[in-house]
Amino acid sequence: MTASGDHQAGAGTGAGTGIVFTGCEITAGVSAAAGGGGGSGGHAHAHPRREIVVSGKRVKTIDVHAHCAVPDAMKLINLPLEAPTLLWSDLGDRLAQMDKSGVDVEALSINPYWYRVERDIVTELIRVQNEALVEFCAGNPDRFVAFATAAIQYPDLAAQQVEHAVKNLGFRGVGVAGSVAGEELANPKFHPFWAKCEELGVLVFMHPLGTRELEPSGRLAGSGLLTNTIGNPLETTIALSHLIFEGTLDRFPGLKICAAHGGGFLPSYANRSDAVIKTFPDRVGPLPKKPPTAYIRDGQLYFDSIMFTGEGMRHLIAEAGIGQVVMGTDYPFPWNLTPVDHILSIPDLSDADKIAILGGTAAKLLGIAT
Repeated sequence: MTASGDHQAGAGTGAGTGIVFTGCEITAGVSAAAGGGGGSGGHAHAHPRREIVVSGKRVKTIDVHAHCAVPDAMKLINLPLEAPTLLWSDLGDRLAQMDKSGVDVEALSINPYWYRVERDIVTELIRVQNEALVEFCAGNPDRFVAFATAAIQYPDLAAQQVEHAVKNLGFRGVGVAGSVAGEELANPKFHPFWAKCEELGVLVFMHPLGTRELEPSGRLAGSGLLTNTIGNPLETTIALSHLIFEGTLDRFPGLKICAAHGGGFLPSYANRSDAVIKTFPDRVGPLPKKPPTAYIRDGQLYFDSIMFTGEGMRHLIAEAGIGQVVMGTDYPFPWNLTPVDHILSIPDLSDADKIAILGGTAAKLLGIAT
């Protein structure tokens, strides 16, 4: 699914296509009091469009981490579109926020809530969901693209869904969680899905659902919302580590995976993954073809910019390389209220580097014209 041009969005609306903009906690089993709704695109923008210029060049900025949901798909399994902590906005509100913050294009994704749904129902759910995303983005082609969805619990079906999404619907990426109903993405049963993603050359956006297996133990209970604060980046860390150590990235060297929240804790401490091979060589298992740190830098793994400080971003770039980092906001949750300024404030970054993170790299990965 591609976008082009720098003009204002068209007349498409969230209500007309069954899209609502919501946060990252809509997952399997979520239920609580409902919030607002889809809204319309008829609201006047509260802010003029902020255009980002670097070195005298107008830069198209791309947010790879922005949430939405499709109510018609969720109704198929009677999953309420609700949670007490969710923020809601209609299309006009979202465009106004994008204009204010300087975000030109959002790549929309849906956190998987369907990994335990039976095959016949999830087949229809994915069809409804992907077609709604296509319709919405077609109505706003200069402002939105989307990651396709797939029922990875049925790897053969997921491969068919990804192929249809790319070849017939025009998607250029697909979203996944950090695990599939408790199973690791590195499990060989999921190889057909990864093989199809590699074959089609699509970007895979990985967003965690939290470390649900830890929650019954109570280790993440208490203050601090640790199920999210620690649980989300921890699941990403575990998922990426398994993909490296179980040989999935070696088996599919053309894969391109963008991990949310700066890749969790892995980029910050990946040298320990290198060191364990030397420290416990007989306990690591079959060795990956490269040191684990190499997978962070070699073009297979990408990371969004939700790192909170300029120094945090500087360190991520030092570990991963400038070409592996892209802008993300986690909209509508206010983790990163000033995403563009966050990137512009990174210490010792060249203008070319700023342009790459703001949108240049994501444009190449998602086929967005600049």
